[in-house]
Amino acid sequence: MAHKEALYEDCILFLVAKAYQGIYCTFKNRLKTYGLTPSQMLVLVALMEKDGLCAGMLSNQLSLDNATLSGILSRLKKAGWIFKTPSEDDRRLFELHLTQKAEDHLGTIVQEIAKANEEVLCAFGLEEKLLFKRMLRDLQ
Repeated sequence: MAHKEALYEDCILFLVAKAYQGIYCTFKNRLKTYGLTPSQMLVLVALMEKDGLCAGMLSNQLSLDNATLSGILSRLKKAGWIFKTPSEDDRRLFELHLTQKAEDHLGTIVQEIAKANEEVLCAFGLEEKLLFKRMLRDLQ
């Protein structure tokens, strides 16, 4: 019987999953100093960009299901990164805000994100980086 190349090695699901594992590990290692996971970092950066989002808006923006986001928010609140206030528009909703701790660290966290992005994409030239990001956005 002739040697067959493994089908999974050409499967886009496998390739994307393996790439994700490596990328996640890179971000996780850069964020461990702050006690943050990559998902928690995304929430903090989203709140940095638009303070006062409610959980539903944040869930939509980051494509996270409510249960996952709820756990992330609980851990961020417990660790002192965010706080909640009732919405003035709808008292059933809570707005999410960064604490002073988050404000104090976000500059260096953003630098770590840039370094992680560069580390992940270091094998690519400038045009390849732009094309790769565009292709990933197109796959969404």
